[in-house]
Amino acid sequence: MFFSQAGARPRTWQASPSELKQWGKVFKACDEDNKGYLSREDFKVAIVMLFGYKPSKIEADSVMSSINPNSSGILLEEFLNIVRKKKEARLYWNEIRHIFTAFDRHYRGYLTLEDFEKAFRQVAPKLPERIILEVFSGTNNFQESGKENQLLRVLVVQNYMMFPRWQKYEN
Repeated sequence: MFFSQAGARPRTWQASPSELKQWGKVFKACDEDNKGYLSREDFKVAIVMLFGYKPSKIEADSVMSSINPNSSGILLEEFLNIVRKKKEARLYWNEIRHIFTAFDRHYRGYLTLEDFEKAFRQVAPKLPERIILEVFSGTNNFQESGKENQLLRVLVVQNYMMFPRWQKYEN
């Protein structure tokens, strides 16, 4: 969908040995009966311990449907992979929010064309005005409103800057 259209780079992030150790300890603490796997409820507790929120029914259903159907629950390896993906997504979201905040110089909670132009002048001063307008107006074609649309604009900016055709305009 949007990411493939915008040319988003795949995010790869590796957990440090200390993080993996911590996640393993959480797995063991939540595996109360030493079954070797986490039940649905065990998984919810583990997510609360690691991320500070209780997963929704939809999230828990999604995770439980993605595990090996021959197992009784989430095995350690599967759990570590799930946590790594959640951490990676959280880091990516934080990166987007950081970029949005940098663009939103007046702390309005939305981006104007002027904000866009100033941001592009900083990262790609040779980029033609028509391309900045194309990026800004192109994000208005999405149905999202409010902050989601504004964050979408930041994604578009971030990903447009990764296209090879824009590189000739960079410093």
